[in-house]
This record gives sequence, structure tokens and C-alpha cells, in this order.
Amino acid sequence: MEPLTPLDTADLFSGLNGELVALLNGLSPQDWERPTVAGAWQVRDVAAHLLDVMLRRVSGARDKHWMRPDGPIDDYRSLVGYLNRLNASWVAVAGRLSPRILTDLLAWTAPQVAEVMVSLPPHEQAMIGVAWAGEERSENWFDVGREYTEHWHHQAQIRDAVGAPGLYERRWLHPVIELCLYALPVAFRGLDRPEGTTLELEVTGEAGGTWSLVRTGDAWKLWRGAAARPAGRARMDGDTAWRLLFNALPAEAARRKILTEGDLALFDRLIAARGVMV
Repeated sequence: MEPLTPLDTADLFSGLNGELVALLNGLSPQDWERPTVAGAWQVRDVAAHLLDVMLRRVSGARDKHWMRPDGPIDDYRSLVGYLNRLNASWVAVAGRLSPRILTDLLAWTAPQVAEVMVSLPPHEQAMIGVAWAGEERSENWFDVGREYTEHWHHQAQIRDAVGAPGLYERRWLHPVIELCLYALPVAFRGLDRPEGTTLELEVTGEAGGTWSLVRTGDAWKLWRGAAARPAGRARMDGDTAWRLLFNALPAEAARRKILTEGDLALFDRLIAARGVMV
């Protein structure tokens, strides 16, 4: 095993969002109305949400224009509630926009997002911590990575809905998986096990890898690589991994798709882990 090291995803935004615009330009009117795994949102709603995400990022990081919350945010639940209201209000207004307008606005905004991402010094403190990873303060590389996972998984939702090939090549998906696994120590909080107890997680396929979550002191720590004698092993493919980590795979379906052996309580926590604000 070896310690995790920062992942640089800033250079990926240009290509990733170029793929998005190309995808949207090829959709039929019926495709825009298809349901997605994102709850009640249709394809057009997911695209509108991505536009909101991009515009807010450029406004904040480049122009220093940050919205004030509509109420006190003093814990994780109140933060999730605020974000849900923010997202819902934008999607409701975006219902007035045509698919062509949404696509044109995304094509105009995406290059500006890419410029902002590469401009951020990786190891300086980000404006916002990565809350689903349990961080009140994060370095820019992690916040940029969180933003990358946001862009990737919403595009994946659209691709899934319209039957388009997924972006499962290693350069796209591997960073998504590793970054989202930073949610595991949070998901395992409160699970008491002897020092050194380890869950080994293998994601198969081109974009996959092996990681180990180890009980260390009174917390859990994530490592890259395989453990010598894990208390539990879990194995899944990349498609299952992203759906699980982005709240798009019900628990029972996850139990059927993930191959496991060992301590069952470890798998209960794994299935509850989310690399997104829910």
C-alpha cells in the first residue's frame, strides 16, 4: 500500500466539456425529455444544472462573486438543504430555455470554466471545503477534483438516459473513482474495529484500481494498493462504482453487483458511501 497523492484534473475540463457539448448537439427533441437517474430530473434538467454549476464556478473563482446563503448553515444537513434549494430554483427557471439555448450557453461557458480551473494554484486553500469528504478546508486540487467529478457524473447521467457510450476510458473515469473514495473514511466513522482492520476495494476494468481502507487510531484512512490480510474484500466494475458513489444504485442492487467476502458490516458502510452531497 502507498499513501494517496493529489490528483491534477484541471487539464481535463476542456476535453470533458467538449464531449458534453458534442453529445448535446446530437440529441433529438425526445432525448431532451428522457428521464435520468437523477431523481425527477430529465435530460434537459441535468444539462441546465451543469450550466448553473459552471456559471457559479466562474462567477465565484474568477469574479469573486459568491452568493449568500438564504439561511444559517451550521451543519451538513443545512448545507445540503441550501444546495438542494439552490439547484431546484435554477432548474425551474431554466425550463423557459430551449435545448439549443442551453447547449449554446454551455458551449460559451465551458472554456471559461477550463481557464479558471488551470489558473488555481493546486496547494493553496480553496474557497470551499469538500464537505462530503469531511473537510471544512481543502486545497484547490481537491476542490477542482470535486468539481471534475460533478461534471463527469452529470454527463454520465445524460449518456445513460439517451443510450450514448459512457466516458469510461481511464483518463476520464479513474480520477472520478479515486477522488470519490475520499468519502469512505466519512462513511466508516463510528464503526469500531481493532487497529489495522482493513477493507480492500478493487474496481475492475481499464479505469479501475485497488484501494485499502484501514482502521488507524480512532479513524479510518484510505490508501492506494492492496492489503496483505484484509478483513473484507469488495470487487466491482467501473459502472457499478460510479453509480454507487453518486447515489444512482439502490442498496439491494449494489449487494447483487458487488462481490464481497469477509466482515459484512464493512460492506454496509461501503454501500452507504457517497462522493456527492446527499
